[in-house]
Amino acid sequence: MNLAFVESPVQLLNVLEWAYTEGGDDLVRSDMTVVVLPPVDPMSRGQLRRMAELARDEGATVRWQEARGGAGAPLKTLRALTGLLRRADRIVIGDPFSRYVQLLLTMVRARRLTVVDDGTATMEFVAQLARGERLVRWHRRGTSGARDLVLAPVTATARRRFTPSRTRTVEVFTAMPVEAPAGITVTPNTFAWTRARFGPPLLTRGADLVGTSLVETGVIDQEQYLEAVSALARTHGATRYFAHRRESAEKLHALEAVTGLEIVRPDLPLELIARRGPIGRTVLSFPSTVVHTLPLALVGTEVKVAVCDVAPEWLRDTASPRAQGFLSGVTETARDVQRLAPWRATAVTKA
Repeated sequence: MNLAFVESPVQLLNVLEWAYTEGGDDLVRSDMTVVVLPPVDPMSRGQLRRMAELARDEGATVRWQEARGGAGAPLKTLRALTGLLRRADRIVIGDPFSRYVQLLLTMVRARRLTVVDDGTATMEFVAQLARGERLVRWHRRGTSGARDLVLAPVTATARRRFTPSRTRTVEVFTAMPVEAPAGITVTPNTFAWTRARFGPPLLTRGADLVGTSLVETGVIDQEQYLEAVSALARTHGATRYFAHRRESAEKLHALEAVTGLEIVRPDLPLELIARRGPIGRTVLSFPSTVVHTLPLALVGTEVKVAVCDVAPEWLRDTASPRAQGFLSGVTETARDVQRLAPWRATAVTKA
């Protein structure tokens, strides 16, 4: 049995992509159980429910497991999933940085482990494995807190699970440009399932802009972001703004007032929204996962993906020291995208 753990809509999409690449429709129908560990924010939960419907339509067994319902929820979840964990032949996970997943990995006996894409975080995960570093999300800043110290043994054990051995194989299924350590298999994610199931899309004449949660994660200053979005929309004639599921309602209201863009709250990951259409002939984005995934999902169409760099002066004091380098790397390694002229990214300056 293949047992997958997902906490976001994109992770569930990429579990389906992995299963389709690994064994086609038969694997999904006969041998895939997906455990959804939903976050608390409503947008993510809504998209996850829609993705769960698609997974069930494909024949997967989907189990919705509330793991954040109070102090006793993690232990209750562990007890509820013990049987599945022990029976699984392969474990498929979407977020190796997740404390819940790391806790579950301490109980894993499976000889095969697959990590599917959770966006650009996959790049940092593989890089940290290669450097022998502890697993820390790239946008986190500062030293470890008390909670991190308590969970350090769990994180260390999980990291060992990601190391191939004579009794365990490790695979990374990704659309990102990564160089995995020796012994780890890298399987390309080409979005074959998405292209087989949806599209090609109807194209509109204008441009669409993809939102980011870099403000919410404390990386980018909000005023700088609003000005940058305004400049992009004016320059490229964008009419719609596809909001990231983690963007706050307050920021989106401010953005709508400043730019006049139509704010769209997608009910599915953007790769599926774009493939189903209608979608603009140009899709504008800041450094994010979609500059790597949309060209793959939209291959064979006339859609052009363009990426705008993040200028150093946009960064907040709370941003991690690694933020600028990481975001530049996301842009520089993207394939089949138009990189906007530097002045477009640096024209916005602090007053």
